[in-house]
Amino acid sequence: MTFDDLGLSDSLLRAVHDTGYSEPSPIQAQAIPPILAGRDIMAAAQTGTGKTAAFTLPVLQRLASGTRAKSNRTRALVLTPTRELAAQVGQSVITYGAHLPLSSTVVFGGVRINPQMMKLRRGVDILVATPGRLIDLFQQKAIRFDDLEILILDEADRMLDMGFIHDIRRILAQLPAKRQNLMFSATFASEIRALTKDILHQPVEIKVNSGNLAADTVEQWLHPVDKSRKTAMLGKLIIDNNWQQVLVFSRTKHGANRLVQNLQKKNIDAAAIHGNKSQGARTRALAGFKQGMIRVLVATDIAARGLDIEQLPQVVNFDLPNVPEDYVHRIGRTGRAGSSGKAYSLVSADEIKQLRDIEQVIQKHITRQYIDGFEPEHELPASGALRKAHKSHHHAHKGNNQTARGRGSDGHKRPGRRSRGRGNAQKPARAGTN
Repeated sequence: MTFDDLGLSDSLLRAVHDTGYSEPSPIQAQAIPPILAGRDIMAAAQTGTGKTAAFTLPVLQRLASGTRAKSNRTRALVLTPTRELAAQVGQSVITYGAHLPLSSTVVFGGVRINPQMMKLRRGVDILVATPGRLIDLFQQKAIRFDDLEILILDEADRMLDMGFIHDIRRILAQLPAKRQNLMFSATFASEIRALTKDILHQPVEIKVNSGNLAADTVEQWLHPVDKSRKTAMLGKLIIDNNWQQVLVFSRTKHGANRLVQNLQKKNIDAAAIHGNKSQGARTRALAGFKQGMIRVLVATDIAARGLDIEQLPQVVNFDLPNVPEDYVHRIGRTGRAGSSGKAYSLVSADEIKQLRDIEQVIQKHITRQYIDGFEPEHELPASGALRKAHKSHHHAHKGNNQTARGRGSDGHKRPGRRSRGRGNAQKPARAGTN
């Protein structure tokens, strides 16, 4: 199947071809036709599957034939959980709408509201917004929803996780009852299904197969280490492997800030990106990282959701996430669009539950590798949740430190056999943007 088979207009096909894509990803092939037909949809799609183009393309086509937006009105509203994802969706609208006479803008908090109000005064066909800033604009009468035709909730699960449910309900109360609704979520959890009852009308349900399996272009490695020595291990990995661009995930904002300070003490250029940072600081950090001026970008899950960095060679889980699906989102930042990538997790003994949950979700054991000089005092238990008959030993990949055998640098005995695992993984999406 090609994009030509999906019923898109010549103007949109031209824009798609300008990006170099010809074959739609599974979520695009399944979502575009029912959206073009005016149906509500409920789609389960991970980041990196091409979901943004899956709704951007058909929404642009549906709006192209209508009347342009009036002052302080919008015809399509896209709600996203983070500023970064909002900016990415906004760029997708610009890219695919390049040959259409439609207007769009992106609004989010952390920046001055007046320029956003000025843009809305002219009216916009597509408005991409985070919930909090949208409510601020509505309260200041900068936006009205009388003419709204389409509502899109992007990463609905993340919006619920971030506590936006009350804001979303306040926004829904102001929207016209007759509209098309599109919901995209990583999972169909019970909370999401409860929300759909209030929003969607006889939706088409779409689920991309193996949504929780990591892309097979990403090599995954697990380094057991005591929690107190994680920072030192990360510094060693960066320096020994000469990593020039690495995205590191921290579970907390405070932890991200502390890690950046410690890396800078080692003369490693690093910056943090999380919800407490101003939009200007986040934008500068991301730009510096993309341009190679910042070597290590430390991010929390919320801030990293929606980051689109081409050909990112590796990511590191400094802390394992509490939500196992977030592991898939994290390592999906690398190995994209057919490129290969590597994901490393620094795991301490107190994270065994998170590790077992993650391996259950991705349906494979992550290969363990012990780094010389960093063998843990508190041994990481075997996860062993997938295959009870699983018997194998540690395997270290070429070019890295081998398993520590005998006694470690601290004089304690280390076992010589470690578990390893392999499993099936998801084939990466073939086209489109995240």
